[in-house]
Parts: sequence; C-alpha cells; structure tokens
Amino acid sequence: MNAEIASMVGKRLFLSLITLLIVSFAVFFATNMLPGDTAAILLGQAATPEAVAGLRHAMHLDQPAVFRFLRWIAGVLTGDLGTSYANNMPIAKLIGDRFVNTMELAGITALVSVPLALTLGITAAVMRGSIYDRIVTVLTIGVISVPEFVVASTAVLIFAVYLKWLPAISFVNEVHSFADLLRMYAMPVVTLTFVVSAQIIRMTRAAVIETLSTPYVEMALLKGASRRRIVLKHALPNSLGPIVNALALSLSYLIGGVIIIETIFNYPGIAKLMVDAVATRDLPLIQTCALIFCLGYLILITIADIVAILSNPRLR
Repeated sequence: MNAEIASMVGKRLFLSLITLLIVSFAVFFATNMLPGDTAAILLGQAATPEAVAGLRHAMHLDQPAVFRFLRWIAGVLTGDLGTSYANNMPIAKLIGDRFVNTMELAGITALVSVPLALTLGITAAVMRGSIYDRIVTVLTIGVISVPEFVVASTAVLIFAVYLKWLPAISFVNEVHSFADLLRMYAMPVVTLTFVVSAQIIRMTRAAVIETLSTPYVEMALLKGASRRRIVLKHALPNSLGPIVNALALSLSYLIGGVIIIETIFNYPGIAKLMVDAVATRDLPLIQTCALIFCLGYLILITIADIVAILSNPRLR
C-alpha cells in the first residue's frame, strides 16, 4: 500500500507541475493581449514614434511572443523574475515587502476563520436538525450569496463613514501597537473571513454528518460511548480528508478575495501591486504576481489531494 500511496502522490505532484506550466503559458499570453502599447503608455502622449520604437526594442517587445515567453520562463526557472517596466527595479525586490504583507493578511484571516468555521460546522453537524443548525445553515447560505466586494463596501460605509470606528484604508506602516493592528486589519480580515468561512462550514458539516451515519459510529453509540468521544475519536479522524479539502478549497478563495479586498482597502500587498501594474501595462510584474497566485492555489489543492490520499482508509 505504501508504494500505491507514493505512486498516487507522485502523480498529483506531476500533474501540478504540468498545470503550473500551462498556467504560466496562459498568464503570459493573456497579459500580452491587454489593449494598449506598453512603450507608448510608459513614455506618455508626447513621445515620438522613434522613441516608442526604441523603447519597444529595449524591452524586447518587438520580438515574437514565443521567444519572449521562452525568455521569461527561463528566467523564472533560474530565479530571475525580470525587471519592472514602470519602476525599473528588479521584480523580486519590488514584491518582497508586498508578499510579506499579503501573507500577513492571509495568515491572520486563516487564524480567525478556520477555528471559527470548524467549530460552527462540527457543532451544526452534531446538533443536526436543531434551531442552532438551521440558523447556521441559513446564515452560511446568506454569506455565500453576497460577493466580497459588497461586504467590504458595506463595512466601509458603516464602520468608517458613519460610525468612524475604523479607518477605510489600511496603513500597515502605521501599526505600532496591538490596538493599531486590530484597527488596521479589522475590516479586511472580517470581510475575507466571510468569504472563507461559509464554504468551510458547509463542507465540514456535510463531512461530519456523513461520518456520523456510518455503521461503526452507530456501533459506538450502542456500546454507550459519549457523543463527545464519538465525535473526537471516530467522526473527526475519518472526516479529515473531506475537511482538509474544504479548508484548501476555501483558503484558495483568498486568492480571488485578496485581489478585491486589497484594492478596496488600498492594502499594500501583491494583489494591489498587480492591479497597479495592469494600469501601466507592466507585463513582467503582472505575469509574476499572477504566477504567484496560481502557485499558491496549486499548492493548496495539491496538499488537499495528498492528505485525502493519505487519509483514505482503503489505502491504510
């Protein structure tokens, strides 16, 4: 069985690498299809045709797309992410601090949303059919139905405009105390928690309910085991695969959610950097940021697949 598990894990990793290569190809050609001439945008309306042509040649924009893609992918594989067109800085240096900021936002969101969602999902499954379960289910469906930009905009109107409790813009550099940390991260984290938690609650509830309906759980009930012991010793360990899949899929929503949230709250992360790069047609920067988001998504999905394989009782 160990050889079978290793083979399945190897296949998942191989498929992830192939997917990443396809995604890098799609990202490159999608960014190159953006309207507008990058050289003309950078030089401004007063630029002469000769100056635009010279800048296009200097940035290799006059070369065929295939050659530019091979040059870019070779640089990525060797650790050279290229130079930003707009800032004339190495992209690796440009995204360094932004990457840390995005990871901080995602990490704080995960620390808040995952325990909350697992608790609500498991308790709703244990109390299936009760008023508590119905309230959690209705609220979860309601949260899923509302886009994150609506939640973010509503939070800004209520807490920043009318109540004036929290800032509408997250000035991360102005955090000097724990109170400042709460004020700066409150609205972005709460908004992303809405996005992430709803899916985890639904999928966790479904996985635990399915496990509680299995024969060995019913046998444990007949033997007089307490409900707490049944949930902790029997239901949760055997629901690990679906729950981890739910966590990975839900956390992957942070990728799309972060782009919207960083833009609305002007949070200095990678997503905001990528949005700004689109305005200036900074193609290498757009490609690198998009590839980072795709890589994060693939890592989460691959981890979920591997955990699901390892937790499969038929392979033990």
